[in-house]
Amino acid sequence: MSKIILRTALLGLVAVSLGACGAADRLANVGRVPTLSAVDDPTAQPGYKPVSLPMPHPEPASFQANSLWRSGSRAFFKDQRAKQVGDLVTVRVRVTDKANIANTTKRARTNGEDFGVENAFGFENKSDKFLPDGAVPGSLFKTDSNSSSSGTGSVTRSEQLVTNVAAIVTQVLPNGNLVVEGKQEIRVNFEIRELIVAGVIRPEDIESDNTIDSTKIAQARIAYGGRGQISDVQQPRYGQQVMDILLPF
Repeated sequence: MSKIILRTALLGLVAVSLGACGAADRLANVGRVPTLSAVDDPTAQPGYKPVSLPMPHPEPASFQANSLWRSGSRAFFKDQRAKQVGDLVTVRVRVTDKANIANTTKRARTNGEDFGVENAFGFENKSDKFLPDGAVPGSLFKTDSNSSSSGTGSVTRSEQLVTNVAAIVTQVLPNGNLVVEGKQEIRVNFEIRELIVAGVIRPEDIESDNTIDSTKIAQARIAYGGRGQISDVQQPRYGQQVMDILLPF
């Protein structure tokens, strides 16, 4: 019990210290608009890891005499679409999800056990010597059990996000596919809205105007949120979040 109390106290101290750090940052920015993040190299961010996926065998390009076409080439004419590290591509984010799920579960079970010895070579009449008074040999053990459960659940979800964001090519995979990552920040009064898009695309899916639909991004990671006064008010305090995790009821 003492160990649990000690751990709870330590977690409380950590939560208070984190809350103090966050409060200090907020107090330092009282009356000021939230600052935008600096434009930097996505690959230099802490935790960034190059994408590693199974790759097919490379197809060597072979040139043929008196021919403008060469085997293994991706395109006949050169265009300005993104194809190498540092190029930009516009991602059209189109997220429209709707889901209606309803589940109903019912279960019932009845068990009964009856055990007795009515005839045992005449010894059943002598059972009163080792059984309590009033015991009947024909009904020595009897159990009954009934259990039932029912559950009903439903989920209704509707999400829609339509916007555009420019992404930068951060890596070219051995098979020619491109790893892209883009981040957009928009400040409205004291609130910053963030949109992050990342994933793997094929150069063939990039349209002539250097745009690509978000549905054609493999391993897509799309995040839309915000930070500022409104988001801060909507979030519970650090202490409440810690208590929600620790309390078992």
